[in-house]
Amino acid sequence: MSGSDLPPASTVVDMYKSNGIKAMRLYCADKPALEALNGTDIRVLVDVPNDVLSNLSTSKAAAAAWVRDNIEPYHPSVVFRYIAVGNEVAGDAALNFLLPAIENVQSAITDAGLDKKIKVTTSVSQAIVDPCNLPSDGKFSKEAHTFMGPILKLIARNGAPLMVNVYPYFTYAYNPGDMDVRYALFTAPDTVVVDGKYKYQNLFDATVDSFYAAMAKEGVTGVKVLVSESGWPSAGGKAASPENARIYNQNLIDHVRKGTPRQPHPIKTYLFSMFNENQKAKGVERNWGLFYPNMKPVYPISFKRSSDTTDTDDSPAPAPTLAPARRGRY
Repeated sequence: MSGSDLPPASTVVDMYKSNGIKAMRLYCADKPALEALNGTDIRVLVDVPNDVLSNLSTSKAAAAAWVRDNIEPYHPSVVFRYIAVGNEVAGDAALNFLLPAIENVQSAITDAGLDKKIKVTTSVSQAIVDPCNLPSDGKFSKEAHTFMGPILKLIARNGAPLMVNVYPYFTYAYNPGDMDVRYALFTAPDTVVVDGKYKYQNLFDATVDSFYAAMAKEGVTGVKVLVSESGWPSAGGKAASPENARIYNQNLIDHVRKGTPRQPHPIKTYLFSMFNENQKAKGVERNWGLFYPNMKPVYPISFKRSSDTTDTDDSPAPAPTLAPARRGRY
């Protein structure tokens, strides 16, 4: 919602319904958005904003108040599925606040009797895994290693996924001479990377599987990756065009049901983002939207896979931003 000219929440929810989009990510518990979602079957991932983690990490009462104010008044009329405690939290905040904040929010959800309905986790940048030539070499950076092990063990005990913001665009755009753009766009004609018995034809799969490898190195093998952001900008940077954005996002929608070479099961995935946002920094940051603020599509796209005949929680979902998302640069 980092735009001065975006439609009201009730109109956005109507757009979701008319386009058959069945899930939504909210980057904070925005009251008008939650009120507009009331009584719909749109599944909701809601964030605990980064700027409240310090308070929630030191106070179980504060975490309980957050759940009482932002979740309980709307449940079950709003179909909450996940809470992401922080988005791409890094530095001292990750080291000092992230784990205890997740623990306290989890305790509050459990105390409210909602732990069977709502999974509590966090959303991380793909940059917390060190660059690697092979997905099997994936490991968390030195900084991330210090906090990810305990977090993974916590979410594993609670049956929650690890949310990862996956951006082949940035990997390509910062090193365009090192990669054929087709590998980033899902259009490579053949295998690009061979990793033992696994063959990779796109960077999205390689990135996701590098996280599975990194988690295994922390002794955690039962946590699934949920892709909490992925997309391609339509303007403002290297290889950013409506055509490339259409190609990437349509191929992503068509691909995620297949899974990755290491994990051949559907990948729950949120497209970033619903709208172009004119209050973000100039360049690509303003141009991730599937729609203009006037609700016209930036490019044609089908949200329903041609082979999709059932309604499942694995449906990809555009994620309209409620606050500027901080992304690592890789």
